[in-house]
Amino acid sequence: MILKQLISKQTMNKLSNLKCSRILSQYPHFHQKATIATLPSTCWTKCLNDIFHTKIRKNEHWGSKRLIHTAEEVVSESETESEDDATMNEFLSRFVWIMRGKLMEVYPDFEKKTIDGMLLVIVGKVVEELEKGGFDQIVGGNASSGGDFSEDLWKTVWEVSNVVLEDMEKAKRKDKMKNFLQAEEVKEMCRFAGEVGIRGEMLREYRFKWAREKMEESEFYQSLERLKEEEEKEEEEGSSYGVGVVEEDSVGSTEEPKTVSLPKRRGKINYKIYGLDLSDSKWSEVADKVHEAEKIIWPQEPKPIAGKCKIITDKILSSQEEDDPSSLLAEWVELLQPSRIDWINLLDRLKERNASLHLKIAEHVLGEESFQTNIRDYSKLIDAHARDNRLEDAERIIKKMSENGIVPDILTSTTMAHMYSKAGDLDRAKAAFESLRTQGFLPDVGVYNSMILAYVNAGDPKLGESLMREMEARDIKPSKEIFMALLRSFSQHGDVNGAQRIANTMQFSGFQPTLESCTLLVEAFGKAGDPDQARHNFDYMIKLGHKPDDRCTASMIAAYEKKNLLDKALNLLLELEKDGFEPGVATYSVLVDWMGKMQLIDEAEQLLDKIAEQGEAPPFKVHISLCDMYARANVEKKALQALGVLEAKKEQLGPEEFERIIRSLIAGGFVQDAQKFQGLMEARGFTVSEHLRVTLTASQTFLRRRPSVR
Repeated sequence: MILKQLISKQTMNKLSNLKCSRILSQYPHFHQKATIATLPSTCWTKCLNDIFHTKIRKNEHWGSKRLIHTAEEVVSESETESEDDATMNEFLSRFVWIMRGKLMEVYPDFEKKTIDGMLLVIVGKVVEELEKGGFDQIVGGNASSGGDFSEDLWKTVWEVSNVVLEDMEKAKRKDKMKNFLQAEEVKEMCRFAGEVGIRGEMLREYRFKWAREKMEESEFYQSLERLKEEEEKEEEEGSSYGVGVVEEDSVGSTEEPKTVSLPKRRGKINYKIYGLDLSDSKWSEVADKVHEAEKIIWPQEPKPIAGKCKIITDKILSSQEEDDPSSLLAEWVELLQPSRIDWINLLDRLKERNASLHLKIAEHVLGEESFQTNIRDYSKLIDAHARDNRLEDAERIIKKMSENGIVPDILTSTTMAHMYSKAGDLDRAKAAFESLRTQGFLPDVGVYNSMILAYVNAGDPKLGESLMREMEARDIKPSKEIFMALLRSFSQHGDVNGAQRIANTMQFSGFQPTLESCTLLVEAFGKAGDPDQARHNFDYMIKLGHKPDDRCTASMIAAYEKKNLLDKALNLLLELEKDGFEPGVATYSVLVDWMGKMQLIDEAEQLLDKIAEQGEAPPFKVHISLCDMYARANVEKKALQALGVLEAKKEQLGPEEFERIIRSLIAGGFVQDAQKFQGLMEARGFTVSEHLRVTLTASQTFLRRRPSVR
């Protein structure tokens, strides 16, 4: 290796005084007029293998070892160098690279061979000075200038040397920093920072900061260890030396030893750290504030429970939900004098054993002064009751909040909006939603979803659609479930325009048409009495690759039923059967209703047999069709069976179904039974239409009363 040869004794012997004087005599201004101390530094960015000219490498004997140098490491192929040799090699490598650049800038007309000769002389002198005093000689910069070099040249040599040492120290600290970046404590802090939401560049800065602090701490303790070792070494040397001194003094002198003490200090002691005067009174206030903050941040420990208090605690934990815990809690408070952390510890233990009892006692604790109740305690209880659909319990907590003068915050209002929307209480859900707006809170996707579903469940999908448009205006993408809920509601109401709008918006939002969405469009057009558009959507669904199921086919048949297009319905069934479709219960139920309206009793009963063959009982709506068919045909026995089923499940009947049954009973002459179902309809809260009321009144007067099916 070139640099190793430079510092070896063999090479130093070759640098004879004659050779140095010849080089310097050729260029006398090298040490007289050169002012390279003021020249700028050159970046050290490439390897140092080409420091000397090829011819010089051929003339010089470089040894049998061939080493490779780079800007950042020295690697030996045959043996591992000692630490001192590696440090010296790195120093000389960096020094030669920078010094070559400075020489080439001062002497641009010189050949490379001449520059190499100059470097040989300079490096030889540097090595000579290093052998005298080591690296400390360079750092001091007080090396005496030799007779061969000018003062400016020596100044430049030592400036370059100091720059090289600074770069080496930076590289050493950089390598050390890499180890601390991978320290387990630093990784743990980074994981915690990631969990609380710190990401990207900020997390990177924090990681370097923590690693640097860890490295400084390690260096501090290492310095203490060094000081301790030095002190112990001095004590050992002093003790051994002191024995001889004492023996010598004891023989020749009887003077008492002098007592060494610190001089007395007057005035106030000033403690300064990094320029801060810590003796100021304001720092005591800062310490008090830090202490108070630690009480909040650092979790407190609950008081130990023993003796009678432990017995009372066990009784509270083993209580039942129906028991009154007031007396036990009062005795527990008197014995323990609890703080908030003690209450929380008790509630946590209750939650593990009995969730219902936990809620009951948590509600009781809200009134305890030592619990230090805040609004979050109320909101947690409200949320717990709301999740289990305990609306009355949640409203009781809300009432307690208002009685204590606590206004619901954003989190509580959000919980109330979700709760009332889920319970179907649209008015209170709207009030909670407006409360969020008045507090300046922009509803999130969860609140929007709850309110839209509340409007859908209340049968008002248009208001739900307006909220969905508001979401889109705020760049909040509605979920597929919201789209389907609105589409289903519009379809049930036969609002084809609304259903079509929702379907188009779904497609623009990236949701492709599905079998469910196409079926809902078919149902919407069918209820609206537009079988052509229903068939158009039905065919479009098949074109998309969706195979019609029993429900979709039944919806299409129901659309044809609205216009009594039996031939088109039969042709559709024939086409589907060719493709392997087999009608199910839903399709047969629509056909039974259609046959019943046309009084084709035999055909309807054959279809009923088809339903029975599939192993399922006829749906509830089929009994409405059978009642209508048998009542109009005066088949009393079968009408009795169908009417009995309807009366037993009257809570499933809607206003339209009630009126259809009453009309069929009037048409068949069963006026008394029609009056009975009118009473059932009004008891459910439905209003009988005026036309049906007039018809029923007229039937009592003019029509001959038929025997009751009852």
